Amino acid sequence: MVGTEAGGGVGGVLAGVIALTLIDGVLLDGLINAADSVFSARDTTTAETAIEPQSALRSGSPESLVAWDTLGRQGRSFVGHGPTAEDIGQFSDERALDPIRAYAGMASAEDVEERARLAVADLERAGGFEREFLLVAGTTGTGWVDPPSIEAFEYLTGGDTATVAMQYSYLPSWLSFLVDQERARVAGRALYDAVYEEWISRPADARPALYVFGVSLGSFSAETAFSGEFDMRNRTSGILYAGAPGFNVLHAEFTSNRDAPSLAVEPVYRSGRVVRFSGDRGEPIQPDNAAWDGPRVLYLQHATDPIVWWSADLLWDRPAWLAEPRGFGVSDAMTWLPIITFWQVTIDMAEFVDVPPGYGHTYTRGYVDGWAQVLRRDDLTVGRANRLKEIIEVE
Repeated sequence: MVGTEAGGGVGGVLAGVIALTLIDGVLLDGLINAADSVFSARDTTTAETAIEPQSALRSGSPESLVAWDTLGRQGRSFVGHGPTAEDIGQFSDERALDPIRAYAGMASAEDVEERARLAVADLERAGGFEREFLLVAGTTGTGWVDPPSIEAFEYLTGGDTATVAMQYSYLPSWLSFLVDQERARVAGRALYDAVYEEWISRPADARPALYVFGVSLGSFSAETAFSGEFDMRNRTSGILYAGAPGFNVLHAEFTSNRDAPSLAVEPVYRSGRVVRFSGDRGEPIQPDNAAWDGPRVLYLQHATDPIVWWSADLLWDRPAWLAEPRGFGVSDAMTWLPIITFWQVTIDMAEFVDVPPGYGHTYTRGYVDGWAQVLRRDDLTVGRANRLKEIIEVE
């Protein structure tokens, strides 16, 4: 699920928005620098359940090029958790591999390009480019990656995977969402370009299938590596994004240029030839009567997810999603009022964690169905999919 790292305390976003509307650029820069200093202290801590890896397949291990104590709190959690070959084999009833996870933290290198190169170098050292599936994961805020998203990918591919990610900020996600977009943009491009440069240098028959993932601000970071629909198709084997913020450039482009009569909450873009959207309700992804050949790009988005629908434009403009029939879970009583609706959605952003699966910003169970679509796992039965959903909700 999307946990506290993607959210923040109740009122955090509200206070942040108010503050940012009242201060000028110079003061804002100073406040961001001060926040960086405060939150960097927490980055030196380690979650109690994160275990320092001894396997050469993980960054932070004795063989790694990246030291454990430079990974940051979220980086240590990323490499210090995850399913083993035994776990995956018990689910698949087949022989599995231990997944590779590579990561670089803020303290791992001086700047973003060096950090990206280091993460890719450690990925290569661990044998990541020899795996069948390679995943580039965009991170949110302090470098957090939603654990079930990666676990679903690893389980569905028999562990024959390598995932690489990196940190670009010390700020918690609710604050990064408001002020850290440039760092997220630069980091997303730097990491994907570093991976792609190494990937494309290898013989075509010796490369892994290359996938991309991002949730929330991580989807924004990961999306910025691409110029459009065909660039996504031509430079990846598939992409899964979840809970994309309204300021994601390509997400906004696909939504605003959707085919008629599709709706903003579940748009159809150019007959779904590459990019499609899912409300994560177990229903067929539209258009279900058209071929979806080649690499697949899938956006998971709930009609009740305030991160997806929040925009400063809500202050004065009625959005398409409130001019149309209401999306699943959205009350028919909800209407648009100048200023008021903006604050309603803003406050919802501070409270979105405490919702059941399939609502708000919680995509845990949707990752299984989403990855099954992107990976073309047509053999995944409903029963096995439900079993995997239970597994990743517990881990």
